[in-house]
Amino acid sequence: MTQENSQLWRQQAYVGGRWIDADENATRAVDDPATGEIIGTIPDLDAPRLIGAIDAAHAAFERWRETSVTTRADRLLAWYQGMHDNREALAQMMTREQGKPLADARGEVDYAASFIRWFAEEGRRATGANIPAENPDVALGTVQEPVGVAGIITPWNFPLAMITRKAAAALAAGCSVVVRPASETPFSALALAALAEQAGLDGGEFNVVTGSGQRVSEALCDDTRVRALSFTGSTPVGRTLLRQGADTVKRTSMELGGNAPFIACEDVDIDTAVEGALAAKFQTSGQDCLAANRIFVHRDIYETFVARFAERMDALQVGNGFDDGTDIGPLIHERAVEKAQALADDARDHGARVMGRSQSDAPGARFFMPTLLADVTPGMRIFSEEAFAPLAAICPFDDDEDVIAAANDTEYGLAAYVFTHADARIRKFMRGLDYGMVGINTMDLTGPHVPFGGVKQSGLGREGGQVGMHEFLETKYYCLGGVPAT
Repeated sequence: MTQENSQLWRQQAYVGGRWIDADENATRAVDDPATGEIIGTIPDLDAPRLIGAIDAAHAAFERWRETSVTTRADRLLAWYQGMHDNREALAQMMTREQGKPLADARGEVDYAASFIRWFAEEGRRATGANIPAENPDVALGTVQEPVGVAGIITPWNFPLAMITRKAAAALAAGCSVVVRPASETPFSALALAALAEQAGLDGGEFNVVTGSGQRVSEALCDDTRVRALSFTGSTPVGRTLLRQGADTVKRTSMELGGNAPFIACEDVDIDTAVEGALAAKFQTSGQDCLAANRIFVHRDIYETFVARFAERMDALQVGNGFDDGTDIGPLIHERAVEKAQALADDARDHGARVMGRSQSDAPGARFFMPTLLADVTPGMRIFSEEAFAPLAAICPFDDDEDVIAAANDTEYGLAAYVFTHADARIRKFMRGLDYGMVGINTMDLTGPHVPFGGVKQSGLGREGGQVGMHEFLETKYYCLGGVPAT
């Protein structure tokens, strides 16, 4: 770690405004996925300490909910400024623990900070409504109240942005939060806690706990004081959390798996569509729920598209995220590499063309060389399973109705991409694709102003935008009767 990074480098949990050391022999090691080097350890908190974190958050909630919206906004804006001032340190830390190229990490720092600024401003707009009453002596209306302590569980692929998109919304609404980051990427979250402490969020409003995911989720789900649970991760884990939270009837919001289609019609400029598909597929080394998992290309341009995509793919530089020019970093685990290879082998065995550089050229055990699978069919695993790797699956289509049906043939429904210049087609695809977000002639779908979320088994609720705080607010109705004259 550089001296600049060391100011934010924490190997303790953050609870109730205090840094908590690990009990003896109760630590977890964290490594650099590019090199395998151990870069630090985190506490593996036991159940009593997790209950203590909920105690701290609950006590803080009683104070924070009564804090003026102006003060809440000021604290959030100070937190945002801290991220801005420490952009490079945060980016380097992220590349070290997650592996993504440093340029991508810098972009994520900006993206993550933008949610804090957005919700600092949105917190002033959590307004109620006046309801016209039939009786002129009665006043009816609603107010928005914070739901309570919010449990937040986040993944390793976006270790800053997935926290701020949730936590900033909850804090702006008047909730306190307990965050459990992924054990693979805890240091970004702990750096956020250090910056939150500097910004005055130092009384239990923002807590970060580390350790066993099962132990943390059980503590959050079983405790009735935790009124909301927000999770980003896989659909199977999301189902488990929904079952765990049912007994205490948690308010749940979930951003789960994806199987995004990318559709390139014959009326587009091929090079533009290829660049869009590359961006949609290979960001974060393909480890992105928004990544294009199935690329459908009209048969009239199919072979040309495949050839140009393969040529551009082979030019991508694979290496350590700290190396200049790196486009594709390591995958988070060796088992992710094994899964990607298994998907490629299955497709090859069922007739797909496998294109790309040899995997023997990979610079390390957790690297997977970008690979193109052409002529993919629905019987191949890659058609239905989220790859989460730089593995692109391409198949031809002939008819708009057929490709819409094929794109919708999945339990997932997070994001879809369409490249076409025909107005009628744009409307058809926009309405026909059963996804929460549809990008037309662009793969840039996200931002603090966007109501991010999916349908079907890709999630519940929305994050960001004007609706982002709704997951952490309750609508309270009031009926104010007339006061008798004295």
